[in-house]
Amino acid sequence: MKKLINLFLILIFSTSVFSQQTVDYLLKARATAESGDPGLAIDLLNKAVAEISDFRLYTERASVNLMKGDYSGAINDYNEANKVKTSSGDYGLARVYALKGDVRTSLYHLELSMKSALRKSEKFILLDPAFASVENSPEWRQFWKKEWYSGTERGISEIEYYISSGKSEESGPILSELKRNYPDNDEVTYAEALVLDETGKYSEAIRLISALIVKFPENEKYLRLLARVQLSSSNPAGASLSYSRLIDAGVADAQLFVNRAGCYMKTREYEKALTDIEKFIGYYPVNKTGLSLAGKAAAASGDNIRAMEFFSENLKLHPHDADCYMDRANSYFVSKSWEWAIKDYTMSLDLDPGNSEVWLNKGIAQLSSGRADDACHDFRKSFSLGNKRASEFISKNCIK
Repeated sequence: MKKLINLFLILIFSTSVFSQQTVDYLLKARATAESGDPGLAIDLLNKAVAEISDFRLYTERASVNLMKGDYSGAINDYNEANKVKTSSGDYGLARVYALKGDVRTSLYHLELSMKSALRKSEKFILLDPAFASVENSPEWRQFWKKEWYSGTERGISEIEYYISSGKSEESGPILSELKRNYPDNDEVTYAEALVLDETGKYSEAIRLISALIVKFPENEKYLRLLARVQLSSSNPAGASLSYSRLIDAGVADAQLFVNRAGCYMKTREYEKALTDIEKFIGYYPVNKTGLSLAGKAAAASGDNIRAMEFFSENLKLHPHDADCYMDRANSYFVSKSWEWAIKDYTMSLDLDPGNSEVWLNKGIAQLSSGRADDACHDFRKSFSLGNKRASEFISKNCIK
């Protein structure tokens, strides 16, 4: 029995390691392709498919091949994906054949995709630019005469549309009808949680979505909604756990590390935040948001030297960005390096003169370095831009 338990634990560990390796390959290849080097991305994915059997590696390589204009390579990869997981490559094949102008073959694969558990939403397909060249064909119009989606799916799609458009009040009647007709439908419960989140009823939304996650513990859509509601309800600790579940489930999305880092910043777990954001910038080393957040996490943890390294690197990469100067200036400000702070605040204001907070901080730095007249000018400018905090500094330092 002990040997069986050990074997079971080894299998679980091995599966987890392979899943993590797969995600790492996917994220590295995606970031590399997005940076303009699809050839290197292909090399990474070639190595990955030689080591690991996962349909996502083939569909990712197909996407990169498509980016290169290599339709044959993309078709081969989508077919390989289908061998690993049925229909996992059919939507991609539908896109490629549409781009090639082969309407019938495109619709053949689109139909296979629509009949699978991996099918896309109607809105997603109709907005996909890959089908632009075939959408006016008789075959395409005939295809969409068939009712591919149930009334439940269409209703939920409408609710999602209204919420994304800021018209949540119009989703109410649709939700009421869905609940009346499909009282025990999990997707209707999800739609209700969406509406509750949008209307500020966070506790009830969390109750509903948490119950769904008990039934479907690795459902990406449900976990993302839970994290969003937890953040809306000022529960960053709960949201960080939800993002952890998404990461542990093997969702290949580097933004999840940024999202979790943001949660850790709010719970003052700065080292954890820095670990996550460094993971992100490992994939996207020139990303302005990532480097900025890394600097802020380092500064919050008390390591101002490390923070300065991140901020300076960001400025080197983005020398005409006001926020990058502001970040470094704030770091100088905290360390009371007033002259350096003034220089960076000045550069930031040259690029964005309408930032009232920068004018205020520059004024404080000016005052701290003995330049009262310059400080008062900055305080008044900050106040004129709507910063009410500046009035305190004006009344204390500038009214004689």
